Parts: sequence; structure tokens; C-alpha cells
Amino acid sequence: MIGEINVNASAQIDRARLPNVDDVIGAHAELLGSQLQSISETLFPPTASKALRRFTSGEAAKLIGVSDSTLRKMTLAGDGPLPETASNGRRFYSLSDINEIRAIFAANARGREAIDFVPHRREGEHLQVLAVTNFKGGSGKTTTSAHLAQYLALAGYRVLAIDLDPQASLSALLGVLPELHVGHNETLYAAIRYDEGRRPLRDVIRHTYFDGLDLVPGNLELMEFEHTTPKVLADGSASDAGAIFFARVASAIDEVANDYDVVVIDCPPQLGFLTLAGLCAATSMIVTVHPQMLDVSSMSQFLLMTRDLLGVVRDAGGTLKFDFVRYLLTRYEPQDAPQTKVVALLRNLFDDHVLTSPMVKSAAISDAGLTKQTLYEIGPGNLTRSTYDRAMESLTMVNGEIEDLMKLAWGRT
Repeated sequence: MIGEINVNASAQIDRARLPNVDDVIGAHAELLGSQLQSISETLFPPTASKALRRFTSGEAAKLIGVSDSTLRKMTLAGDGPLPETASNGRRFYSLSDINEIRAIFAANARGREAIDFVPHRREGEHLQVLAVTNFKGGSGKTTTSAHLAQYLALAGYRVLAIDLDPQASLSALLGVLPELHVGHNETLYAAIRYDEGRRPLRDVIRHTYFDGLDLVPGNLELMEFEHTTPKVLADGSASDAGAIFFARVASAIDEVANDYDVVVIDCPPQLGFLTLAGLCAATSMIVTVHPQMLDVSSMSQFLLMTRDLLGVVRDAGGTLKFDFVRYLLTRYEPQDAPQTKVVALLRNLFDDHVLTSPMVKSAAISDAGLTKQTLYEIGPGNLTRSTYDRAMESLTMVNGEIEDLMKLAWGRT
């Protein structure tokens, strides 16, 4: 084994002969990285790209908000994009087809508002920036971010997902492998760095295989912001407003605000400069909580530290007004008595700040994650139907509740 030395049990260890721990960890990292890359290339060869499945006519009709027969009549009349027809006569639509049909219905609303079909921001409605965060890993933060961004894109919103986590799991879920597809100066760091390497955010935004969903990918380069910010603050070179660290993410997003309705930020699982800058750019915050006492204790510390640090930011001129702050219960098992007690405690303490719908623990979501996919991508045909339906119902209720909060912030009824 790497880093191990055979020694006599009765003999004292010669520490001079022990390997350096950085060498041991480095060797382990290279072995693991090599194996993970091999697995990734098997599942998704470097020359391949992810593609979103097509939707049945029934699924498409539900997404658009019309009946299946209305879509059938539209096809027979030759209006709109033609669906792909299988040998058994079933019709299938791509997400871009669905969005094209939405635009046609919006132009001819006939008693319904155009916004019922194309829910883009109207004049006077501000960009929604949703920060998904938690101090503790394993809370379902990235899974929540990915499914929320895709849900909103499926609903017809123009969505930008920003991977602010150096681990870049959100990027991988959205088809961009950080070790293969993200080069130097191609993350959000490119738009918030302090030196001459700074680039417009638009230059690092990528279209994804989800029509209406763009991505700013992440990788380990994001950690440079954690290293350079203290230096800039120490030498006093951040005197102008544009250089203040907590305003940099917001300033970068402002450059492309007119192109989107919603931005979903997957924050790092620690309270550093990246997370603070992400929270200062946000209009709303979702805190993922695994309902176990150890996780809740960690969340308590996270909230206390967040309060103290954001208080300093506010005193320095930062604006901290959120449309809403909500706690999302994740990986919830209703049959687990201790979890049920923790949930009751949180609801008693925070009342309606806890989302009504929890994200239930599901093998469907876990199985989809094995191939770096979400539940929206794999479809019902790849899982036991009852398992898929239960997980999809939970996702729809959670994401629908967040969408309703967005609409409320916009003043929509």
C-alpha cells in the first residue's frame, strides 16, 4: 500500500523513514483521479456530449399547459415544429420544440395571458438570484441546485446556473467535466478576479443541452479568489467600489442580467469569500438541511457565522435584502422517527421559513446521480414507475413552491 512501511511491532517507528504526508495524499489523489476519469470517459467519452431526452406528447402538453389533443390538432394543421414520430405512432418533442410551441401560443393567447406560456420577466420585475447553500457537505445542496435550475428551464424561464463550488459537481451534472472541459480562466473566477486577466462574464457562459439553461462552470481555479482576496484587502488595493470582494459576483451578474429571468448559484460548502460574494449577489437564499441532529447543529454554527460575517459586509456598505430565505429539508425519510422529530423542531422554530414540501430520500435520484444525470433527464422508463413517480412528485412540489415564491416577489398572482 502507498505510504506504508513494514515495521516490527515491537520496534519503535523511525519517523525519519516515514513518507511525507503530502506525497501520500498526492499519490492517493492521482490514483483516485485517474480512476474517476476512466469511469467518466466510459460513461461519457470525451468526444461525446450530453443530450436531453425527448418528451412524449403527454409530457409536452403538461409542460406547455395545454391538452394533448390541442398539440395533435396543431401537428395536423402543420403549425409549429413537427414532432418525432415513433413506429407505434407516439409523438415526441424536444425541449426546444416545446419552447417554440410556447412562443406560438403566447402570440395567440386567446383569453389567456401570454405569460402563462412564456413566463419571462416583465418590465419592472427584477432578476431572481437564488443562492443554494449549506456549510455541511452531503446536505443535497448541488442536487437541489441542478434539479431547481432544470425545473425552471423546463417551465420556460431563461436560467443561468453558476457553479461557485470548486468541487464543480453541478458542472459535471450539467455535462461539463471540470477535469476535461474547463480550462484556465474559464470559470466565474475569470469575471471576478482582481488582475488584468479579468474577462466579461458573457465570455465564460456556456449553453447546455437544456434549452433555456446556460452554465458558468467551476473547477479548482475558483479557490484563487479565496487566496487573492486577503492579499488585496491587506495591501489596500480594493479602495474602489468595483474591487470590493463582496460586490464582484453581483457586478459580474449585472453584465448579463437582461438575458435571464433566474440565476441559480450553487455555493461552496464553506463560509469563505466565494460564499459571501455569492450571498451578496443573491435576492433569495435556500438553505438545504438534512434533518438529523448533527446536521442541524452544524447548520446552527453556519447561521451564526453567516450572521456575523454578513453583518461586517453590511457595515462596509453591502446590501443584504432578500425576497425570501427558506430552509429545504433534504433526503427526508418520513418513516424515520428521529428525523420526524427534527422536522417538527425546525417547523416549530422557523414556521413558514421551512418549505412546506421536503425533498424525500429516493433511490431514483441516487441511481440517476451514478451516471451524472438528474431525474428530469432519465425519464420514467429507466426506473420502477412507482419509485420514479414518488421522487418526481417530491421534486415538483419543492421546486413549484420555490417558483411560487419567485412569482410572489415579482408581484404575480
